[in-house]
Amino acid sequence: MASTFRCDIVSAEEEIFRGDATMLVATGEMGELGIAPKHAPLITRLKPGKIVVTLPNGEQLDFAVTGGILEVQPQVVTILADTAIRAQDIDEAAVRAAKEEAERILARRAEPMEVAEAQARLAEVTVQLQALERLRRNMKH
Repeated sequence: MASTFRCDIVSAEEEIFRGDATMLVATGEMGELGIAPKHAPLITRLKPGKIVVTLPNGEQLDFAVTGGILEVQPQVVTILADTAIRAQDIDEAAVRAAKEEAERILARRAEPMEVAEAQARLAEVTVQLQALERLRRNMKH
């Protein structure tokens, strides 16, 4: 019985992660999904949220994604993310500045296209800030 599976996380810009995993948790359209070795084949859309990959040594890697597709095959789990970033690589100051800018645009009731872009950016930075909070909590333990 296989105790690991290969996990690939890629975005349009780059490969974010490739390696063996014992568990993957992602935020699907219908809620949180847990993927373990020998999971049934599956394809689903991802909502903006977290991806947590548990490595064979027990270490957990935390990623923030803005959406995408999750595909489970017998030996490989692939995440095709719109954008993805490891929690430890998030620039907190830049994310907080982007959040404030998006909130300013929404507060002044800008043009519909600008509002849509600001809402999308706000969702993206909120997910990244949540990833930073999880990283901080995990570092305290």
